[in-house]
Amino acid sequence: MPITGVYFIPSNPNASTALASVMERIRASFPDEDLVPVSRWALEQKLMRDTPGLLPASANPQKPAKPRYMQLLSLTHYPNHGFIYTSEPAETLAHAPASAPGAGASAGAGAGTVQNTAPAQTPGATQPVSVAPDTAQMVMTTVPPTAFGTLFQHFTYACQPSWCHRLTVGVPNGVVYDIGDFRVRLGDVRQTYPTARARGTLVEIEWRGPSILDALFSAVVPTADGTSNGVTEHDGDSGIDVSLVAIEEADVDAEYAATAVLIREFWARVGVEGAREAIVVPGIGKEVKERVQRERGQAGKTRGYEEAFTACIGGVSVDEDPDPQAGVDLARQYMEVLRFNR
Repeated sequence: MPITGVYFIPSNPNASTALASVMERIRASFPDEDLVPVSRWALEQKLMRDTPGLLPASANPQKPAKPRYMQLLSLTHYPNHGFIYTSEPAETLAHAPASAPGAGASAGAGAGTVQNTAPAQTPGATQPVSVAPDTAQMVMTTVPPTAFGTLFQHFTYACQPSWCHRLTVGVPNGVVYDIGDFRVRLGDVRQTYPTARARGTLVEIEWRGPSILDALFSAVVPTADGTSNGVTEHDGDSGIDVSLVAIEEADVDAEYAATAVLIREFWARVGVEGAREAIVVPGIGKEVKERVQRERGQAGKTRGYEEAFTACIGGVSVDEDPDPQAGVDLARQYMEVLRFNR
């Protein structure tokens, strides 16, 4: 489960993007690296928003409801499923318990505000993605690629009175580089709907160095029936007990926080100003914590609406998808920086 960070550098419609500038900065900052592309990548995201009521404001004295969004994202480096991020229904929000003051964004998908634990940024350097305090809670789920396009068509046509297609953006021809312990994906963002235009440049920075969580999940010992028992193999030479039983949610948060510092240090060396940063976003690490709980033999959190939503659209089972939660943290980061015209 790699930990990543996403940076978006916006551009004016009639101006060139920052892709060439970013590449020049990377080459200047890492002169000892052999910057040869290792592969290509692409993404596509479709943003939908609920339509306002047909009655005039004077006929409806109630306060206007907060807008709800649905985002459908596909990534070539996670080809086994697509990602859907949608606002929870109003009836779910009405019965949701209030979050405690100061609760971190990693407490789950219900967090409404990005809690940025990084020190204050220098003016004009990097702008962390901000989410309004009253933004509706969001739910993440994955669907098989075969159902991805069908689902979008369903909401476009059958649900058109309730949902409208706002825009489609994508990275059609991105490039991948390996730089030290990082894998960097770069590409220009092109809007294809409703009008064709350039939106900016995306930079995804993936940490591929030592990770406690990766070591834990890769070392889980399967039982006779093929399931894991939460016990990991112990390397006697290392002197480190890598047992999932000893892992707590605070350890997961600490892993994310430490890796976020490394990603920010990498981006600081590049030194491109005016970028929007998405690392610590609402719901980050939620699925990792649930997986730790499952591996430890504990009952995971009740998925509630998420299970109902997945069943409604024909969600993929674990048997069909080897890891249905792979890439969900990265998908959240992309969806925050690409949710234009909010």
